[in-house]
Amino acid sequence: MEKAMQKKPVKAYKNLSFLNSPDARLIRMLAEYQEPLSRFRRFGIADTIVFFGSARTRSSDLVRKDLNKLKKLSVQERRKKQGTLEKLKGELEMSRYYDDAVVLARKLTEWSRNLVKGQRRFIISTGGGGGIMEAANRGAKEARGLSVGLNISLPFEQEPNPYITPDLIFDFHYFFMRKFWFVYLAKGLIVFPGGFGTCDELFEVLTLIQTRKTRKPMPVVVYGTDYWNEIINFDALVKRGTIDAKDLKLIHFSDDPNEAFTYLSKELSKLHFRKKK
Repeated sequence: MEKAMQKKPVKAYKNLSFLNSPDARLIRMLAEYQEPLSRFRRFGIADTIVFFGSARTRSSDLVRKDLNKLKKLSVQERRKKQGTLEKLKGELEMSRYYDDAVVLARKLTEWSRNLVKGQRRFIISTGGGGGIMEAANRGAKEARGLSVGLNISLPFEQEPNPYITPDLIFDFHYFFMRKFWFVYLAKGLIVFPGGFGTCDELFEVLTLIQTRKTRKPMPVVVYGTDYWNEIINFDALVKRGTIDAKDLKLIHFSDDPNEAFTYLSKELSKLHFRKKK
């Protein structure tokens, strides 16, 4: 009888069953470090300006479109949709943050594109989803610049928005690796109104700066004074002695995209460009 032919062994790095197993978790973590690093180097991206904010915030145009649809209904039909009407009114109030994020990202991208030729500095970076993230990527695209989307796979799948530079869309499995890439490349941070995720991201970065675990200078703009003062009583943290008064100097509050742009462009220039002698 002929000897049964032995099955050719699969190389470890081609063994998908192994690569997706708990034993290969470290390899997957390293891949989420090395693969983005490779792409950032290929595109010459050395630093970013990160936008955080709610994925649920829509543009004023979209909200007004839905409001106009309701206005066309009969009085009786509108009464049935009173809850929807109130929800849309609340959305319209929040929509200014989407619009402002577009303007701010566009102005920052236009500014960065006019810096030293051959350098890709201060590229807009977001979490890659909708809402404020979409607005920032949209502003960068309107200014004909690159932008990064650090997306994360979730049970309720967050799809990348259509404004990210295609080759700079990332899809992370591990939250901590995604957060690493937010902070590692960041030279500035802008935090728009958001929920649990936005608060988590804001306080993690503030903690890293406060404890000097990140030693690079990083201006932090908290956008939307009324919103954030309602959500977080920063002064109470000082009053109760849980932070020092000087810690509040880590934050610059802003309510206007032009003011935020002026502050950021001035701070980034001062921190990262040498004065000519």
